[in-house]
Amino acid sequence: MPDPSPRGETPPRPPRASVRTSVVWEVLSDALDRRVKAAGTDALDVLDTGGGSGSFAVPVAQLGHRVTVVDPSPNALFALERRAAEAGVADRVRGVQGDVHGLFDVVEREAYDAVLCHGVLEYVDDPTEGVRNAAAALRPSGALSLLVAGLGGAVLARALAGHFTEARQALTDPAGRWGDGDPVPRRFTADQLTELVREAGVAVGAVHGVRVFADLVPGVLVDTEPGALEALLKLEAAAAELPAFHSVATQLHVLGEKQG
Repeated sequence: MPDPSPRGETPPRPPRASVRTSVVWEVLSDALDRRVKAAGTDALDVLDTGGGSGSFAVPVAQLGHRVTVVDPSPNALFALERRAAEAGVADRVRGVQGDVHGLFDVVEREAYDAVLCHGVLEYVDDPTEGVRNAAAALRPSGALSLLVAGLGGAVLARALAGHFTEARQALTDPAGRWGDGDPVPRRFTADQLTELVREAGVAVGAVHGVRVFADLVPGVLVDTEPGALEALLKLEAAAAELPAFHSVATQLHVLGEKQG
């Protein structure tokens, strides 16, 4: 569970606490706690680019931090405003319309202690520029959290569904797509993602496989078997940092620290 916030609150883990995002949330909240101690302050300035309706931004604000969400969708930003108000953190969450390519049209460079870029690089025209902009928004020693679609997980999912041709297509396609009907424009391997991070001047601290098992386990089993959800959460956490499982994860998460 996250540590209590400076204001005495103990925010719940995000649905986010769901098996799909629990690994990322635990890693992120620990990283923010370390930044708080290093900076000698109770509240950090956090940027969530592509943060949508605030599934991570609002819980981060519940920890006591100031969060700016940049997203191109007015509807998502409206939902963010409503969610922040319902959570009692409207004064700590600010939504701005924009995207990672035009990031510095709406926010300042080197103004944030942590930057989240989750589910963005798959959809932008230039992932290299996207990571560079995210890194440029960080103060020195700031934390960068990247979450992207993993290639191996898509290949495995198509194969297990019996779509062997599509699985092979995803495996050989430069963008990791399984066909014209694939809703994800681009997927990454762990090596590709860490290379982007290093090229942006960010030291890779940890790589995690996310949703290694969660998307393969029948939902009815998790919902009906006593203790299954908690056991699955523990299994995901145990496998997340093991390189052997990065190649089959649905998503990949990299946590880095800006050099200099």
